[in-house]
Amino acid sequence: MCAFNQPKNTDDATINKVRGAILHRGLWMGLILKEAKKRGLDWESIGHQAIFDTGCMHGDGIKEKMDTEGSLVSFGNTFFTEDVRKIFEVEVRKLDESELVLEYNYCPLVAAWKQIGVDDDMLAKLCDIAMSGDRGIASRFGEFEFQLGKTIAEGNPVCEVKFSRRT
Repeated sequence: MCAFNQPKNTDDATINKVRGAILHRGLWMGLILKEAKKRGLDWESIGHQAIFDTGCMHGDGIKEKMDTEGSLVSFGNTFFTEDVRKIFEVEVRKLDESELVLEYNYCPLVAAWKQIGVDDDMLAKLCDIAMSGDRGIASRFGEFEFQLGKTIAEGNPVCEVKFSRRT
């Protein structure tokens, strides 16, 4: 189940169900990558492929929902719905045509990876891989840049994320 394709105004039970699905996916992915790392396989490439295959983190359908001008405000409102904000406990700190600044207070994927004891180095790389979807969204529109600041995986209380218009 993809968190970003949920209908608007879902109830708390549905929010928790989606969170659980993301958590489950994170556990599954983390275990596979830990095993790949043990076997000396290219676990980072495997991780990228796993994220790509799920499609969820690449914002499928987002481009079609945005207005034709590629408005950053439209993108923020389309992608970071009330439901998504509840699932990830994300706060929109700034939203205008030059910048979208977010703070994630919780990440089901990070929670899953910590639960199975993923080491700090791998955790940081997994977060970077998960955010590759956001980079992909930004690059699809050509005029956006994506920046990942301090993360929960690094011990920060929040994940800082910023989309901005290229200058």
